[in-house]
Amino acid sequence: MKIMNRTTLYSLLVATFATACNNTTGKKDRHTDSLAAREAYAESPVLKPEEALKTIQLHAEDANLQLSIAATEPLVFVPVAVTQDVRGRLWVVEMTGFMPDVDGKGEEAQNGKIVILEDTDHDGKMDKRTLFMDSLVLPRAVCLVGEGVLVAEPPYLWYVENNGDKAGKKTLVDDKYADGGNVEHQPNGLLRGVDNWIYNAKSNKRYRKVGDRWLIENTHFRGQWGITQDNKGRLYYNTNSDNLLGDYFPPSMSNGNPNQRNVAGFGEVIVRDTRVFPLRATPGVNRGYQKEVLDDSLRLRNFTAACGPVIVRGSKLGNWMQGKALVAEPAGNLVSMSTLSDSSFIVSGKRTQKDGVEFISSTDERFRPVNLYETFDGSVLVLDMYRGIIQHKTYLTDYLKKEIKDRDLTQPLNCGRIYRIEKKGTTAQAYTIPTFSKENIAELCQYFTRPEPWMQEHVQEYIVDHQVKEAVPILRAMLKSKDAIDMAAIRILYTLEGLQALTFTDIASASFYDYAYRMHVYPLLPKVINAGNAKDVVMMMKVDMQTVESAKAVSLEPVVAASLNVIKPYDKAFYESVLQAMSSYADQNIFVIDALISTQYKQEKAYQEKLLAWVPDTTRLVHKQLRKVLDDMSKQQNEAQLTALKAKFPRGYEVYNSYCKTCHGDDGGGVKSLAPPLNGSEWVTGDRGKLIKIVLFGLSGPVKVNGKTYQAPEINGDMPGIGNSDEFSDSDIASLLSFIRNSWNNKASEVSKKDIEEIRAAEKGRTKAYTIEQLH
Repeated sequence: MKIMNRTTLYSLLVATFATACNNTTGKKDRHTDSLAAREAYAESPVLKPEEALKTIQLHAEDANLQLSIAATEPLVFVPVAVTQDVRGRLWVVEMTGFMPDVDGKGEEAQNGKIVILEDTDHDGKMDKRTLFMDSLVLPRAVCLVGEGVLVAEPPYLWYVENNGDKAGKKTLVDDKYADGGNVEHQPNGLLRGVDNWIYNAKSNKRYRKVGDRWLIENTHFRGQWGITQDNKGRLYYNTNSDNLLGDYFPPSMSNGNPNQRNVAGFGEVIVRDTRVFPLRATPGVNRGYQKEVLDDSLRLRNFTAACGPVIVRGSKLGNWMQGKALVAEPAGNLVSMSTLSDSSFIVSGKRTQKDGVEFISSTDERFRPVNLYETFDGSVLVLDMYRGIIQHKTYLTDYLKKEIKDRDLTQPLNCGRIYRIEKKGTTAQAYTIPTFSKENIAELCQYFTRPEPWMQEHVQEYIVDHQVKEAVPILRAMLKSKDAIDMAAIRILYTLEGLQALTFTDIASASFYDYAYRMHVYPLLPKVINAGNAKDVVMMMKVDMQTVESAKAVSLEPVVAASLNVIKPYDKAFYESVLQAMSSYADQNIFVIDALISTQYKQEKAYQEKLLAWVPDTTRLVHKQLRKVLDDMSKQQNEAQLTALKAKFPRGYEVYNSYCKTCHGDDGGGVKSLAPPLNGSEWVTGDRGKLIKIVLFGLSGPVKVNGKTYQAPEINGDMPGIGNSDEFSDSDIASLLSFIRNSWNNKASEVSKKDIEEIRAAEKGRTKAYTIEQLH
């Protein structure tokens, strides 16, 4: 009876939501004057999917490329993340509870879902919806592993058995997966990397299932919303103000020193150009009142909500699209494109569009692309939440609240569209997926010889997840014959590693592959090295280091440096000689230096003493980089002190842990690409009035902390204030500021509720964020 009632209620809701989304549109014209733009976009009507599609422009080199509808309400609602199974079905995360109104009331409702969408008639459009899991609170990510599903539902990460497309037994993988932060600042992604680990954005954790156990390890902190990879296994991500960030090296490299806050080659700015070119006026952005946020025609100037990146890895959309980086900007109603290029191991990108035209843009304000995904048939999906409100309540300004009210952007809440970028005339029938089973493993392995990235990675995942040992001799034969192409050679190595079958002989078989792929060999060495083959490993390292001037050596030096510890137990003399040589001659190569430091966990002081003998000039870069690590270590919080501060300022600790640490770090040391340090900051321990103003109203533009100027793209260009949020009382804010002014190495007077009230009274009516000049 309960099931019938729920089904009946669901049907009624579907009908209601579909009706709510089927309003008509008004005329949309392009204006350049702000007053004319205000008049033209005074209303923001809700459009039917077909009408909304007409408002979207696709600008591509290939005229045969098109945007089509893959799914809309009532088949899908508020999609925020997606993955695809080996049958071609879409597993979609629906975050229905996001911002029911400007106050976020009702976000705790258990209305989030994981649904399966299927194209049963192979016309390219989904026509079947299967509910896998419901009653979730703000779910944010999904990943298919073996016969189960990883589901991120803050603060938990669950592994859920798949019983015939119905949720079965739940196993708690991590009870602190998304511990702290709000919806915009919690881990997400769950991307399966080439190395069999699952990576996340807004997180420094990675996960892996081995048998019935889940492994959790620390890794580099990456991004904010969305994560992707290229055909060389490198990870890419971004923050709201960054176009594209990423790693130059394989994801498993240089994870060895938790005392090392930043490692060169990780979290690098890939595309520096942050300009955007909306097709319409975009006054409904959180800082729209600031002069530099919107131009004279009220269009967003730069990324403010960059998210959901994807690197197009296949060639079925055309060779010109392969390797392109697409980034969603829901605040600007657009998707931007950049072209990536390699120079040695360094990746850089340049905006592709010309004359201020984006790859995808819309005149519909409710077009909110939040994630992008490449499918088995080579098409790219664009997930559109299709909502008026995209900013979370914690940082919602009074300006944006008024915009939402004036144009009635709150309702409806349950629309949602998924668009497909594809070749004209293409249907799902054009591409077939073989049956994944142990019986046809030889056929599946042949996909490592074909340039189809989606199939390569899914074959690897299937073999590893199901421990198909029958694949081992097939894969080894492919390595020796060089049947595998490009990245597939490395995928084969990682597949063997996932089967616990990898040997140094396998690695040696792959040694003739291009150096770009050999970079993955070094992170695999700990799995295969032993006393019997250590001499061969030494020889390999010598070969890869012998000609510094060659492109090969330049690219491989950092990974060799980062892997020195693997040889230390077997040949300490060689280890010491390479450590000394690299420390001495690689002074201007920050990538090699940081890689060396990554090998010195708990040996930093001893390494410094060796450096003084090897490199007496303490102004050299290697000394500077090591001193940064030692300084960070000295600034790490004292546990006894923190325990006392938690007891003294419980609400302050709670607010910091939930909302501040995601950008400023557990230890107040700041997070690369997000925010500067609070530990030791004169802005924290100095004039309390200035600190209160920053926290209440926000800070815009560059800020100097301890003599260093922090500005975009090194950090986000703006820090939002929390003074307008009803989540925090003046007592809460006073407790927060007292907590951070006395945490870590900070020691300053406490802040009282009266201090907050006095600043509010003095600044009554202020809505704009401060700049440093204004504070001074």
